Amino acid sequence: MYINNLIECTLYINYLVIGAGAAIGGMSRYWLSQFVHKYFATAFPYGTLTINILGSFALGFFMYYLSARKMISSEMQLFLTVGFCGGFTTFSTFSYETVNLLRDSEFLLGGINIVGSVGLCLLGTYLAYVISK
Repeated sequence: MYINNLIECTLYINYLVIGAGAAIGGMSRYWLSQFVHKYFATAFPYGTLTINILGSFALGFFMYYLSARKMISSEMQLFLTVGFCGGFTTFSTFSYETVNLLRDSEFLLGGINIVGSVGLCLLGTYLAYVISK
């Protein structure tokens, strides 16, 4: 009984930690996007590109440096990676997982992930656009 309550409590804490990180990540994404757009108001989405690059770098740093060296707790790892980076950009997760596949010499799977994620996501967005018209 005590173990089940402890596990349940830990799950709730993890959700709160992730939610807090996601909220901060989402607000940061909005702020940075507005900031970049203010200085680079063109047809090209410089804000999104900047966010995707920074988010990918941040997730790599959090996982490859801080987490790998046990410099952060598991809760802080959830806050920074799933929460903040997930709220800031999901492209960072795509980048991290693809680098891991390529690092592990899973070139076919890495290629499938690249083509599938980019190509199929673009197709999904385009289909939503077409259906919405």
